[in-house]
Amino acid sequence: MHLNDLERARAALAAIPADLPRDEWVRAGMAAQAAGLDFETFDGWSAQAGNYDARACRDTWRSFKPGKGLEAGTLFRMAAEHGHHADKPQRKSPSKAVSRPVVTPPVPRPGMAPADVWSRCEPATWGHPYIARKGGAGVPLDGLRVVPQDDPLRIGGKSMAGALAVPAYAADGALQSLQLIPADGPKMNLPGCPMAGASFIVGTPEPGQPLYLVEGIGAAWSCWQATGRAAVVCFGWGNVSKVAAELRQRDASARLVLVPDVGKEADARRIAAELDCRVATMPEGEPSNFDANDYARREGGDALAALLDAAAAPPKPEPRYRLLSGADLHALPPLAWRVRGVLPTRGLAAVYGPSASGKSFLAFDMACAIAEGARWFDCTVKPAPVVYVALEGEAGFKARAQAWEVSRGRTLPEALALVLQPFALTEPQDVQELAAVVPAGAVVIVDTLNRAAPLADENSSKDMGEILQAAKALQSATDGLVLLVHHTGKDATRGLRGHSSLFAALDAAIEVSRDGDRREWKLAKAKDGEDGRAHPFRLVVQELGPDADGEPVTSCTVEADTTTQAVRAAKLPQGGNQRIALDALRPMFKAQGRAGIDGAPPLRLCLELDAAIAAAANALPVDPDRKTERARVAVTGLISRGVLACRNGWIWQT
Repeated sequence: MHLNDLERARAALAAIPADLPRDEWVRAGMAAQAAGLDFETFDGWSAQAGNYDARACRDTWRSFKPGKGLEAGTLFRMAAEHGHHADKPQRKSPSKAVSRPVVTPPVPRPGMAPADVWSRCEPATWGHPYIARKGGAGVPLDGLRVVPQDDPLRIGGKSMAGALAVPAYAADGALQSLQLIPADGPKMNLPGCPMAGASFIVGTPEPGQPLYLVEGIGAAWSCWQATGRAAVVCFGWGNVSKVAAELRQRDASARLVLVPDVGKEADARRIAAELDCRVATMPEGEPSNFDANDYARREGGDALAALLDAAAAPPKPEPRYRLLSGADLHALPPLAWRVRGVLPTRGLAAVYGPSASGKSFLAFDMACAIAEGARWFDCTVKPAPVVYVALEGEAGFKARAQAWEVSRGRTLPEALALVLQPFALTEPQDVQELAAVVPAGAVVIVDTLNRAAPLADENSSKDMGEILQAAKALQSATDGLVLLVHHTGKDATRGLRGHSSLFAALDAAIEVSRDGDRREWKLAKAKDGEDGRAHPFRLVVQELGPDADGEPVTSCTVEADTTTQAVRAAKLPQGGNQRIALDALRPMFKAQGRAGIDGAPPLRLCLELDAAIAAAANALPVDPDRKTERARVAVTGLISRGVLACRNGWIWQT
């Protein structure tokens, strides 16, 4: 739809009074939508009605089905019934460049312009039925008039004879439109003369005194009667923000007070925050659209005056950034650990390692320790519920659980729960439904990340970003820790498989490695934890009895391996060749060592055996013809004692 068509539709809608019977109001909305107008336009138009309800307006708009019901032509026919004459759309020549069309404001019919109607009107009196009904005796009448009884003016087929005429002035003081209030009918705006930005003031504004902004003239009269201060009629709530902005621009120090009808308080606070206004709200529990006039008529002017005097500025939002002093830092709570020095109570973590390294067994053992609050590898554990999402080796988890119970002599902790159904981090519905059953503050273990995002490209920054966003959403929804079990790539020395953003996003990471039957885990990343310290462990086979075919059923459990620590703790003879050789090799490991050697633990620095023997030989204080022989004996002794390990011509420190 071209821009000029939209402007024609807006002009047509503006010509229709918003105070229509509900069925006609709905027809106007359906036709406006068919003509391409958006909800904001419909809502702003509807807000001019005295019975405007923001929620009802929004719900009604949402109920309209595009392409079904009324067409755009209905909007123009309804506008024509209210005196609007629309110009026909101009066809654009395809040979001419497209340019922004000049929109011509709608021109009222002869005799229907605001000045024409106003000039025919008579002075208003306090005896007018609407003024009397609103308790307006004594209010200023010098700015109000009444349509003569013999005047031909009709709006929507209804005669306006005898209607109270309220002038709507533009910001520059020009008469922009009229609001006509018949004795027995709803308020009607002059067709073809939009109310946007227009206002009317009851009383005389005084410097330093509050200036009340209300929707209708009845509420303005009540505010003036109760306080003697001026009140601004905005002709509908949708116009309040425009009028308030103009007043604020005109006088930066003006004491503007918004007085919303019931149901519009939230929007009033938003406007007040933007334009530095105060807000006076009606008491809680009043019906929708209950206003200042209703309150004054029921409770009296003194009560309304007290309510207006209690107007308050909306609370200012907390600043996005908080500047902390040294004292503030000292007052911050310490980092809360789930497994002290290893895993925090909240955040995103991972356990990763090559296939068959034992990472899933280690993760399950950790889950049991957290669920019952037992120490884990000599680390203090704070108990919490654990939800283990087993997506790899689901069939073996029963045996894994039985093996743990056999080795520990007790049943699985009650705080541990397993999920064996398919789960995808990349499916928002799965994340939402899993979060719904996870206890608050729990540890959620997803084993493995690959199975939880089977179609994702782990090396893609976009796909990994979506995975991380989903994992963080799960963490936020459960207010606990989400731990991902993941694989290393083909080159284990490069750590986690996939895009580098995964490691960067983690609060903690545990690396699992294997050298034959020897396994260990260490912190690859931790908040205030001790990175790099190795924790050897071994998998112990547990006999679970025969299966239905009589074959033995086994599974494994994790046990800390203290053998390596005992070997490391053994002292070498003081002054011996082994000590001299080891002292010579340690700086060489750091300076010349290579990682990624086949058979060695990931990231462990290795030396070629021949180069190591040559370096040790140079350091030994023996006869030159015996240096190489003594160096071989010393290095062999270090390997046999477990100080060094050797495979395929390479050595490394254990």
